Amino acid sequence: MHSIQKHLLFPVVFAAPFMVACAGSFPVPTQRLADAQSAERSAREVGAASVPAAQLSLKLSQEQIAEAQKAMKDNKNERADGLLVRAKADAELAVAQAREAGAEAGHQEAVDDSAAQQATNIGQGAVN
Repeated sequence: MHSIQKHLLFPVVFAAPFMVACAGSFPVPTQRLADAQSAERSAREVGAASVPAAQLSLKLSQEQIAEAQKAMKDNKNERADGLLVRAKADAELAVAQAREAGAEAGHQEAVDDSAAQQATNIGQGAVN
């Protein structure tokens, strides 16, 4: 090898282990954890735990958050990150499912109220 080649190769060889170490580390997903926990809390607040269609999504979210926290303690941050993405999505789905169930119940109540009012109007001699 020529002296110039050795001179240029030395920094690359010396720096390679450090670059691999930096590339292998994944940051702790603290913001993703906060986002997933917030979404899960929202799901509980809108009543997802009492809506059959939303219960599974809420449960999955809670389990994935717990598993992600364990992975973070074990320095498996990339795995934790993936779990938290799924946990947030499941919690958001639970919110949507709970709201949909509430909207359907509200719709049925409005239909029932309308039918009752119509019956009252007819009973009072109103023209249909």
